[in-house]
Amino acid sequence: MNDNVEQNIRPDYDRVIQDIADYVLDCEIESPEAWDTARNCLMDTLGCGLLALRFPECTKHLGPIVEGTLVPNGARVPGTRFRLDPVKAAWDIGCIVRWLDYNDTWLAAEWGHPSDNLGAILAVADHLSQKSLAQGRAPLVMRDVLEAMIRAHEIQGVLALENSFNRVGLDHVLLVRVASTAVAAKLMGADRAQLMAAISHAWVDGSALRAYRHAPNAGSRKSWAAGDATSRGVRLADIAMRGEMGIPGALTAGQWGFYDVCFSVTNADLKLKPEGERAFRFPRPYGSYVMENILFKISFPAEFHAQTACEAAVTLHPQVKGRIGEIDRVVITTHESAIRIISKQGPLANAADRDHCLQYMAAVSLLFGELSAEHYEDAFHRAHPEIDELRRKMEVVEDQRYSREYLDPDRRSIANALQVFFTDGSSTDRVEVEYPIGHRRRRGEGIPLLEEKFRSNLATRFPAARCEGIYALCKDRKRLEQMPVCEFMDLWVI
Repeated sequence: MNDNVEQNIRPDYDRVIQDIADYVLDCEIESPEAWDTARNCLMDTLGCGLLALRFPECTKHLGPIVEGTLVPNGARVPGTRFRLDPVKAAWDIGCIVRWLDYNDTWLAAEWGHPSDNLGAILAVADHLSQKSLAQGRAPLVMRDVLEAMIRAHEIQGVLALENSFNRVGLDHVLLVRVASTAVAAKLMGADRAQLMAAISHAWVDGSALRAYRHAPNAGSRKSWAAGDATSRGVRLADIAMRGEMGIPGALTAGQWGFYDVCFSVTNADLKLKPEGERAFRFPRPYGSYVMENILFKISFPAEFHAQTACEAAVTLHPQVKGRIGEIDRVVITTHESAIRIISKQGPLANAADRDHCLQYMAAVSLLFGELSAEHYEDAFHRAHPEIDELRRKMEVVEDQRYSREYLDPDRRSIANALQVFFTDGSSTDRVEVEYPIGHRRRRGEGIPLLEEKFRSNLATRFPAARCEGIYALCKDRKRLEQMPVCEFMDLWVI
């Protein structure tokens, strides 16, 4: 038995917890690319939230737990009239941001969507800014929001680089909770001890299971799970700021800590860890790497491993649109992660099931030359039986080079290739797309399209003059960064 346990000697905080706290408090963000990408990320994330408000299955979750609740200096939920306590506001913002699977993505040994953390960041910053103004103090400004975004992206993304939580059945929203807790506590004014206490509670919470993301249980919880996680981060930060003690050995405690309880299956098949090693691995220190390399979903509201497959399918659409009945088979060449996560045969039960099916997304893109959120809905699916007919003709195969380069830190490709074969023996071109348009390698062509996506999403909720005003503000980095958060949030109220 460990002597510290036998003698009940309280340990220092785990090094992982200390490193996150030190990064949040002490690391200067100096990368101009990170700051500019954060601004683009803010636009895109809020635009995705506005678009989700068109779907009743999303909006039924929004608003106060108790109808009629009034919250002084309550945080606003963009695109609505809700003014909520920061915990519920974070839940609602996180829910609308993630609902359509259209916000940014990070792919490594673990996956996730770091802009999910904007729920906690905006809710806390808006509430604190209003409160400060009411008390005659200076409010937080949007530069504080962008800085918190960079840090949250970095925490979530670096933890994901070589630590595969999905391999042990845990959902990536765990990392949202950890990152949201850290940056929310920082915005609240936490010192190092308070930060470490808050972060330790985020780890002790354990993790949601991935059952709701995979066949045969895929469902809409995956659309609000991030809102739940980022909201929990706010709650844990608040608890720590009230003086609640932390759990120093949250990760490393023998038998009872996160490593032994939740991370006990090894990742030997990924060759990321020695057999039996449970501790996290960190191939690089925290900085601004993740924000600089974030993947934007520009063209399709689709699980990211399918983005390049959809792009290839849209390219092939003109070659197949007049020959749908002549298709013998469709070969999708992809990488291992896509096969493991989103390759599905058989019936698809709901919209959440469809937007995580590689074959469904490729079929719609081939048949219609586009893919939108409406294409996943029950009514559309029922009206187009040819989608499932085409799915049954699809073969999914792995290219091991794609799988290797997916994990290569110098490439981070997300490659797919499609080819259609006809009953007369002819075939289309084999169209290969290794990097989606939202990849860092394609920023030049991607950002103008990202801005168009933002303008289009604004127009789903606001009149033209409001849309132009918000867009002009978000394009002007200096003016945006200096604006008080509460004034920024005023612009998003219906």
